[in-house]
Amino acid sequence: MAKVVSIGEVMVELARGNDGRFGLAFGGDTFNTAVYLARAGIETAYVTALGDDAFSAQIQDLATSEGLSTAAILKVPGRMPGLYIITTDDKGERTFHYWRDTSPARVLFELDGWQNVAEQVVSAQAVYFSGITLSLYSNAGLGRFLATLEVAAERGAWRVFDGNFRPRGWAGDLPRARMVFAEALKRASMALPTFEDEAMLWGDASPEATIARITTYGVKEVVVKNGPGGAYVHANGQTVFVPVEREVLPVDTTGAGDSFNAGYLAARLKGESPEAAARAGHALAGAVIMHRGAIIPRTALEGVSSH
Repeated sequence: MAKVVSIGEVMVELARGNDGRFGLAFGGDTFNTAVYLARAGIETAYVTALGDDAFSAQIQDLATSEGLSTAAILKVPGRMPGLYIITTDDKGERTFHYWRDTSPARVLFELDGWQNVAEQVVSAQAVYFSGITLSLYSNAGLGRFLATLEVAAERGAWRVFDGNFRPRGWAGDLPRARMVFAEALKRASMALPTFEDEAMLWGDASPEATIARITTYGVKEVVVKNGPGGAYVHANGQTVFVPVEREVLPVDTTGAGDSFNAGYLAARLKGESPEAAARAGHALAGAVIMHRGAIIPRTALEGVSSH
């Protein structure tokens, strides 16, 4: 069984290049993290549902080429993956535009075979999911997913939650988003939120306020990412600030948080301290934002420490 199971959605990505043309790629927050975990030498499986079209086949091939297990990817005949377009401003900040309402990933926990998927999830050492993962599912799907997390907890798995709040994914229904996030946090053992997202969803005034709120749910390890403002790491009852060691001017911030999470989680699974893991997360994210796209070429990561 894989050490980490990452759950969510992979989409077709169109990103505008410097020449104004769009390049085709594939991405999705939990998929990006899974790829970087696998590159760091962590045995990782990706869990989602895809269609039976050419783009789904390309996604499956990409996952395999990156060393991810695809045994828990279900197929839905006649459906196609979601699509998103990224536009990037002159500061490297990106805007996303989505077409994903009929994505098969949305019904993963309502498909025939979801019990087999759940069995693979609860057998992992760590289960990784995000706020975007939660936004995909109907109430029925969420019920099954949350129950799966409870069984994973009973079996001793880490339950790792990245808030990753995107208002559009919740159709502006903030009360439902807060309720679902709260249910997820009750079942999480590690949280890796981004302060900007937490402030938007909960009105947190500071990263410390985010830590104080999340720990009330019983989450023992919380890392609040704050972009160039570093990370606040709460573990073993103490909070430590870990600054970004080397500030860089980003080319494209797509995948910054996803790659930080991968660097952090890989280091923790290898036995590193939370503080050292945060430094590994900063190093990986710093390399990723110097390139366009969420998943950068392997060669661009040479020399970046994974622990």
